[in-house]
Amino acid sequence: MEEIIGKKRFNMILVIVCFTNLSIAFAHNHINFGEQPLAKIAIHKTILALHSSASITAVPFVLGIKGEDTEWVTVELESPEPSVDDWVGVFSPANFDSSTCPYTGGIGWVEEPYICSAPIKYKYANHSNPNYAKTGKATLKFQLINQRADFSFALFSGGLSEPRLVAVSNSISFANPKAPVYPRLALGKSWDEMTVTWTSGYDLDEAVPFVEWGPKGGKQTRSPAGTLTFNRNSMCGEPARTVGWRDPGFVHTSFLKELWPNFRYTYRVGHMLSNGSYVWSKKYSFKASPYPGQNSLQRVIIFGDMGKAERDGSNEYADYQPGSLNTTDQLIKDLDNYDIVFHIGDMPYANGYISQWDQFTAQVQEISSTVPYMIASGNHERDWPNTGSFYDTPDSGGECGVPAETMYYFPAENRAKFWYAADYGMFRFCIADSEHDWREGSEQYKFIEHCLATVDRKHQPWLIFSAHRPLGYSSNLWYGMEGSFEEPMGRETLQKLWQKYKVDIAFYGHVHNYERICPIYQNQCVNSEKHHYSGTVNGTIHVVVGGGGSHLSDFTSAPPVWSLYRDRDYGFGKLTAFNHSYLLFEYKKSSDGKVYDSFTISRDYRDVLACVHDGCEKTTLAT
Repeated sequence: MEEIIGKKRFNMILVIVCFTNLSIAFAHNHINFGEQPLAKIAIHKTILALHSSASITAVPFVLGIKGEDTEWVTVELESPEPSVDDWVGVFSPANFDSSTCPYTGGIGWVEEPYICSAPIKYKYANHSNPNYAKTGKATLKFQLINQRADFSFALFSGGLSEPRLVAVSNSISFANPKAPVYPRLALGKSWDEMTVTWTSGYDLDEAVPFVEWGPKGGKQTRSPAGTLTFNRNSMCGEPARTVGWRDPGFVHTSFLKELWPNFRYTYRVGHMLSNGSYVWSKKYSFKASPYPGQNSLQRVIIFGDMGKAERDGSNEYADYQPGSLNTTDQLIKDLDNYDIVFHIGDMPYANGYISQWDQFTAQVQEISSTVPYMIASGNHERDWPNTGSFYDTPDSGGECGVPAETMYYFPAENRAKFWYAADYGMFRFCIADSEHDWREGSEQYKFIEHCLATVDRKHQPWLIFSAHRPLGYSSNLWYGMEGSFEEPMGRETLQKLWQKYKVDIAFYGHVHNYERICPIYQNQCVNSEKHHYSGTVNGTIHVVVGGGGSHLSDFTSAPPVWSLYRDRDYGFGKLTAFNHSYLLFEYKKSSDGKVYDSFTISRDYRDVLACVHDGCEKTTLAT
């Protein structure tokens, strides 16, 4: 008997140990299952419970009459049996019954569901009327964006886990659901090239996409655009292949070439229909990139992990990315004071709910239509088991990188391999993909070294490395628990490259806070200064800027000696190159746009050339 009890105790201890190890592993991989609010809805369990006395109506019937791509909708609802867990889902397309479900032959379901597509957002019925459970009446306001299809609203009882469909509204639609929307600029592969990407409902057999553009006040020309899309079978797993799937429409990209440095250009995107008529977007403008090495004021915004949020207060993102709109609004407010943005991974956190990519492009369009919006790959864009991602986790919700690589342009040689170099005036940016193997001998390692080695530092003195996950240093709690203070194998592999090529700053996201590390090499601070660095480049400064908007991450209780400044808040970084000898970095909070941490680097070209530990050019005794 004692032997049996002993075995049971041993097994229980083993289970506890395994569970603890799994918890640590999940924390390290930044997984919080169920954190995507749409995933909380068991939509495939919906039971049809239409009630003759229940009603839900939406007005106006037609949206965007004056060409708007965003509009507010009023929803009136009434239920004879109200409850506190009643909720209203927004569905697009408006028809969401079982007739729209993909054929599965019964595979994957105990029984075929009545609804097999998640709503694009939802609110609880008592959101604006706390007495709804007594009165059974409520009025809700939703903000809708043009997403290439009509909309309907459905009233459910039974909460999110056991939904019962009580009533369905009339359908409403934008005047032109297929209209071109949400332009996003990006640097091309050449310094004098700007790319314009946008989304529409027009395939090539319906309309020809193009961009009309030219110098502000000057002659306009037209450039053709290529068209891409993806389908359900492009997704790697659930929910992207199942309840999270929504048709992404068509993604168009045009390449505007032979731009004059720093010139202001205007543009609008258009489609020529088969009948010869045109559909146009609004008119936008951008400033062309400076020539590599050009001595002019150059300002860069960099952050990660912003996510998206809903301005109508939809519960879908109640506490998911609480700082997202603050960051977005602060960047919109400050739009005249920077030239380019780097969003280094974890963009909408769609996690397999494809409708959220439209929501994100709409949220940032005021920024992305005006300055280049450069992106990097994060775990929530790429990771899915057995698909070639370096981390074998389900963080992308089955997207396996496809929406990010299609919806946004970036100047990679192969957009399925999310690493690239970007030259912007006096800056060289080497953007790595932490979700693919970066270790020595890998294809990406060769790219990183080539990117760092091929910059001419007398003309482009400011060399920046960036990746989504902290491949250098972070005193985030879960890294501290592991004792690594980094992604395992990160700095062990890459620090010799940072040192050899004298990288100025390395930026990371993934950890949802702000932290600045001293100039460092092999875990040792190489400069005792805290805010003003000058002279020889002895080590790389590492900065975590992952507080773009998603739920915040905790630090270890005691900061390591190399950690100079830590802030558990929402914010972003800003680089300002005044000339070839003076660089300013500022950390700004999203709440007020004020500077809370900063440092400067001042030096001459000879300081970059100077010999440092593990960073010396070979010499000869010959004369």
